[in-house]
Amino acid sequence: MDRSSSPDALPLRAARPSDVAALRALIEISVRRLQAGDYSQEQIAGALGTVFGVDTQLIADQTYYVVESPDAGLVGCGGWSRRRTLFGSDQANVREDDLLDSEVDAARIRAFFIHPDWARKGIGGRILEACEAAARAAGFRRFEMGATLTGEKLYRMKGYVAVEHIEVPLANGARLPIVRMSKQAV
Repeated sequence: MDRSSSPDALPLRAARPSDVAALRALIEISVRRLQAGDYSQEQIAGALGTVFGVDTQLIADQTYYVVESPDAGLVGCGGWSRRRTLFGSDQANVREDDLLDSEVDAARIRAFFIHPDWARKGIGGRILEACEAAARAAGFRRFEMGATLTGEKLYRMKGYVAVEHIEVPLANGARLPIVRMSKQAV
């Protein structure tokens, strides 16, 4: 990390279609390095590209955000959705693109990945706050996510509560534990 760039000062913006290649690279390094303590190499290999990957629908909906360093490129990403899909990339077999009803459904908090060199510096929290604020502005009163075991710690600190433990079957035969979490909007 370039120490002259404070993570709080880095711009947060909506992701663009032109970011997809950089997002794929960011997701891969984030998953391989930050999630290695919580998932096996078999689970990581099976989840990359499907459970962990780019969801271009979030980009098209303008609900996916990136934090960018002028020296390091994209250092964090994450988003929210008004669609039913809880987690997964374009290639996931768990997609449900129906629109949610903000009066009864929870907005989905989705696909957070931080570059390992920038982890634990507040970038994930900044993106999460932006997502929650945008979802509240769209009328949502609750948030829900499918958190990784690695991300669960951050989300608990931000007021999310585990409501269900899910095991996602992967194409390579492995299973990926995910924690369904929820939070009431304030």
